[in-house]
Amino acid sequence: MIGVAAVFGGSQGIGRAVASKFIRVGYDVVILSRNNNKREEAIATLEKDNVSSVRIKGLQCDVTDEKTVQKTLKLVEETMGPLGVVVNCAGINLDRLLVQTVPKDINSVINVNLIGSIIISKISVRFMLKHKCGNIINVGSVVGLTGNTGQTVYAASKAGLVGLTKSLAREVASRGIRVNLVVPGYIQTVMTENLDIEQVKKRIPLSRLGAPGDVAEGVCFLATSPFITGEVKRKLFYYRRGLSH
Repeated sequence: MIGVAAVFGGSQGIGRAVASKFIRVGYDVVILSRNNNKREEAIATLEKDNVSSVRIKGLQCDVTDEKTVQKTLKLVEETMGPLGVVVNCAGINLDRLLVQTVPKDINSVINVNLIGSIIISKISVRFMLKHKCGNIINVGSVVGLTGNTGQTVYAASKAGLVGLTKSLAREVASRGIRVNLVVPGYIQTVMTENLDIEQVKKRIPLSRLGAPGDVAEGVCFLATSPFITGEVKRKLFYYRRGLSH
């Protein structure tokens, strides 16, 4: 289904690559983020490559505020058309041992990475139920499946997306709405800048980090696959047993 794709966290990293991929295949795209400067810069760049002449719009949105998400998605439907795809890509990282983590940081990570995705999914479903179709695609992390030292809170927030995806997929499948989860391995973004890249590469079968565009391919595949729902799509580039499907 080609239509409107709303990409939360679409101003940088994986989200920006997802927005770019959707534009290339013919979706009208709405980029939603908190950072106005990064969003405007992303839109300017994407417009230069907009060979399909689709519509590109940017809106500010705090994913942790349900009223704001409701208002924003309502504006998207009124100005752009029915939501075809919603991608939950907004996220923040936290590299710290759990015993050193303060409640404020725990709340921030859980609120953005997990609660934000729950809120976006809830509001998106309300709109999609009216059209009896739609796709919600969450973006998790391999550490949500395997765990990782120093990322306990982050891993917990991403692990929660597995339960969200599988449960919501069962709730809305009969109404023509699909819900899936992409689980990237180590991807070259701002979040991985502080890692010991050479050590990480040694544990990756392809001996390199993935690119945001690699994840975007998986997201687009799920968006255009009419019989897949409730799937936890594990991407390549993660370590040892992670080389799978």
